[in-house]
Amino acid sequence: MSSLTMGAIIGLMGIALFMTGMPIAFALGMTAMISMLMFLGPAEFELFGKLLYDSTNDFGLLAIPLFVLMGNLFGGSTASKQLFEAGEAWLSRVRGGLGMSSVLACSIFAALTGSSPATSAAIGRIAIPGMLERGYSPRIAAGAIAAGGTLGILIPPSVTLILYGIAAEVSIGQLFAAGIIPGIMVTFLFCVWIFIAVTREQRSAAKASALAPEMATAGAGTGASTLHGSGAHTAGNYVIPEYTWSDRFLSLVRVLPFIVLILAILGVLYTGIATPSEAAAIGVVLVVLLIGLVYRGLNGRQFVHVLLETTNQSTMILMITAFSAVIATVLSFLSVPQDLAQMVTDLEVNRWVIMVVINIFLLVLGLFLPPVSIIVMVTPVLYPLIIGLGFDPIWFGIIMTLNMEMGLITPPVGLNLYVIKGIAPDIPLRDILIGTLPYVGVLAIGILILSIFPELATWLPQQLY
Repeated sequence: MSSLTMGAIIGLMGIALFMTGMPIAFALGMTAMISMLMFLGPAEFELFGKLLYDSTNDFGLLAIPLFVLMGNLFGGSTASKQLFEAGEAWLSRVRGGLGMSSVLACSIFAALTGSSPATSAAIGRIAIPGMLERGYSPRIAAGAIAAGGTLGILIPPSVTLILYGIAAEVSIGQLFAAGIIPGIMVTFLFCVWIFIAVTREQRSAAKASALAPEMATAGAGTGASTLHGSGAHTAGNYVIPEYTWSDRFLSLVRVLPFIVLILAILGVLYTGIATPSEAAAIGVVLVVLLIGLVYRGLNGRQFVHVLLETTNQSTMILMITAFSAVIATVLSFLSVPQDLAQMVTDLEVNRWVIMVVINIFLLVLGLFLPPVSIIVMVTPVLYPLIIGLGFDPIWFGIIMTLNMEMGLITPPVGLNLYVIKGIAPDIPLRDILIGTLPYVGVLAIGILILSIFPELATWLPQQLY
């Protein structure tokens, strides 16, 4: 039996176990054990425990629970509200400005947490009711937060990039640097789509008003009494709050601690003072101080809940990482990655055709698996192939992460879709899905731009390292 055939059997076995509804970590564990027994024999099965231990005995993995804790601490405080209100104050006069401010708040929150679900939940609890109150449609409101939340795995620090760095054995610091410019680019592209979507809605409302004036006021917002600005005016169905310049600059003062925290974490990382794990520890200490002295909102019981939630999430991630690493080791023993890379490089096909196939493959996986599982399972297999084709592994880490962002907002497993449904139960899942799907196209445009201009991902790491 050829190595590729054995690799295909292992893959199909894993998919079959996933479809049973079994927790992903346990499905991976069973796949790893059965694969070792089938293809390596009972004698090698004695290595199972050692492989599990070795896969988690990595100092770099310490950053994961620390960044998860940092995100959960921020999510339980009033920090997300301050971010949203600052964006609203500066962008309220721009068409679709409230949606844009939600995406910007997600991008900054993502830079503090590295978690997409935490970003969507924390910002969405504040932003979605605010957008609905001001006349935004449920589709635009839900789509902006679901898509904005995906920035959590792209903008550093990112749990996904940490796992990719460990799996591909490349610098996590370089990956963090590589994610900055693409993160800004994708945030901008999201804002452009929000402008287009709001413009289309306003034109549709104007046409409806011309035909039936009473329809134009049916979905209007609830007025200015509950707005944070100094006043408000309307534009079609949209209620636009008005802010003075003092309001705007005051909002900047409130988010200044965020900026200081981001600079502190990235500063100690890129200057070489601290490793990613040490930088994460510094971030947790600073977050605790900020919440205690500035943002508040966490009492003793909530703090204990945050610790338990962090333990739960971190354990899940590390179990998936451990079992996936065992599967990757089995595949390596069977020479599956090496033979696949050799087979593909021997094909007389343009390497970009192969890259398109890889992206489609990652997108399909993203429909059924969370990013953590895909990264730790697929990276050891694809890495030799990427190197053989002459692609930069740092650049490919960002491309892979953009694919994972698509998976977070596509059914049936799109995690961010269900996070939005949980925090906004009155919005039908159908509207959440319709409002979010255009951002899959936006992310595809982002991949295309990075493919044409790879320097957007590689320039900053080269300058810093």
